[in-house]
Amino acid sequence: DRMTEQEYPKPTSSFESGAVAKPVTTIPIMAGGRAALETVNNSMGLGFDEFDLDYYTNLFKEKLGRDPTDVEVFDMGQSNSEHSRHWFFGGKMVIDNETKPKTLFQMVKETLPKGIPNNSIIAFHDNSSSIRGYECDALLPTEFGKAGAMKVDKQTLHPILTAETHNFPCGVAPFPGAETGTGGRLRDVMATGRGAYPVAGISAYCVGNLHIPGYELPWEDKDFIYPSNLASPLDIEVKASDGASDYGNKYGEPVIHGFTRSFGQRLPNGERFEWVKPIMFSAGVGQLDGNHTVKGAPEKGMLVVKIGGPCYRIGIGGGAASSRVQSSENADLDFDAVQRGDAEMENRMNRLMRACCDLGERNPIISVHDQGAGGNGNVLKEIVEPAGAEYDIRKVYIGDKTLSVLEIWGAEYQENNALLIRPKDEELFKKLAKRENCPMRILGTVTGDGKVVVHDSQNDS
Repeated sequence: DRMTEQEYPKPTSSFESGAVAKPVTTIPIMAGGRAALETVNNSMGLGFDEFDLDYYTNLFKEKLGRDPTDVEVFDMGQSNSEHSRHWFFGGKMVIDNETKPKTLFQMVKETLPKGIPNNSIIAFHDNSSSIRGYECDALLPTEFGKAGAMKVDKQTLHPILTAETHNFPCGVAPFPGAETGTGGRLRDVMATGRGAYPVAGISAYCVGNLHIPGYELPWEDKDFIYPSNLASPLDIEVKASDGASDYGNKYGEPVIHGFTRSFGQRLPNGERFEWVKPIMFSAGVGQLDGNHTVKGAPEKGMLVVKIGGPCYRIGIGGGAASSRVQSSENADLDFDAVQRGDAEMENRMNRLMRACCDLGERNPIISVHDQGAGGNGNVLKEIVEPAGAEYDIRKVYIGDKTLSVLEIWGAEYQENNALLIRPKDEELFKKLAKRENCPMRILGTVTGDGKVVVHDSQNDS
């Protein structure tokens, strides 16, 4: 794996590469206008369309009167991508020149009308959905933050479900694409409400014709051409399944359900229907304490905490990459956008989350969101919306000192959650994190002014 491995043909005396972090640069929109933004859009694979290019050019040139940094435009490429904002699913549909009265999202929401009694606890917000559960016997610790006996106690637990796809990463790099699909979905479960308990997983795959050697099937057309920048359907079927199971095994989550489909056909009119870009479907069920169903709102003075593994040059630009049409011209950018998983670190993070949830009403977590596409640039804005916060980029836990500010802010390195806690709970949280051997960093403070300000203490910029 050229992203995480390198062959050393002879013993090395040092791992110092001599590489230095790239400095923050500005995009000359004031002088170059839209053309300057188009150039960086193409070179960085930001996925801006015509509307985006016009909007951002006008925003910086006419309204703000300054040049944006490369960190800002990269952030916008991820945060405002289809992957992150669901412009298609939430946008107006025009079919045969007729604008439909409702968006796809509105139609889905109509299945759960407001004002009518139902069994739903969480719907159409948060990282999972939840239905009403029961008071039941639960095994809880008698001592928190240290070794001790367990006890059976009453606890109201609501079942939760989340589901997502990880199609683009599985098409480019099936094994790591599927393992991080499982890992990301696990974090969606644990980041529900003020923290939840993962239970079991679901995995499913839809791919094109398999063309298994020595097993020819009459409907598989040998003349079908597959793109060089995507793995073959057979590779995806085998390696994606291996990746999802590998992560679940290391983390400790069983797969209890799933399906697989293989299809490719030439229609009489000449059209070809096939899952060339695969579907990798990952879902998970869990449990949510009845005391933790509603996230708390960010308040001035709250601490913004990141938990999980260190930042590496992994998963750069995944939001934009998964939202655009894949092509051989973007093959290197697509490869860079696929994350790599560390299930053991996710297990540590989950144990820390569980230790907080087991505290019941004393749970120090006010709100939690998992890190996904766009990395810190997405989750550190989402967790403080609409209050705003101020961060020091140098407080991020770093695993590679050659990372640029853009990479630290935008990389989708895995096994990370962002939390809000109150200052009075800082020592308790640190104690629990130390016991579970889970890295934690306090990155900033909620300001309440509605702005997100990122400061670099290394050069005071």
